[in-house]
Amino acid sequence: MASDRPTHDPLDVLTARQRLGLSEIFDEVRLASGWSWQLPVLLQERSWLRLMRINLRDLSRHLPPDGREDAPELSRFRGLLEQGVDPLQAQQRCWAEFGMEDCHRALRRYWDGNESLRDGWTLSRYLDLVSRYRHRIDHGETVLPLLVLAQQGSREGHRLHWVTDRTPTMRHTCA
Repeated sequence: MASDRPTHDPLDVLTARQRLGLSEIFDEVRLASGWSWQLPVLLQERSWLRLMRINLRDLSRHLPPDGREDAPELSRFRGLLEQGVDPLQAQQRCWAEFGMEDCHRALRRYWDGNESLRDGWTLSRYLDLVSRYRHRIDHGETVLPLLVLAQQGSREGHRLHWVTDRTPTMRHTCA
């Protein structure tokens, strides 16, 4: 599962050259004329000690969000349950609206995904990142989302960090 909890400073592993590049990216964000899908996002691959800069508009292509739990059939079912509809009746209504086969397929994809190794990068996490990024930029904050990618085959998820030009590790390199 992707996490916002800081476990350690992801900038500690950056090389001097990467720090200099990061400083230049902060300058780019400072000079930006506000919110844009062109704003940078950082992806850190710990296995290769690689730091990539991509545009926000390309994030969903580099890291496709897992939308299985947001399937319309499952969203409708959860909505009916929240309205107090009996689970069996909710299921029957979903079958009537979407078809039994589509409901079954959505549920199977959801459970298959929960049983396999996942990085926690869901559609809701992606949309949350975009929303928070926009909010912070709109409020004049110089900030970069840094996704520390989960190592392949591990059970951990991608970790999201918000790096600012006030982040302690950046102060001495960007000031």
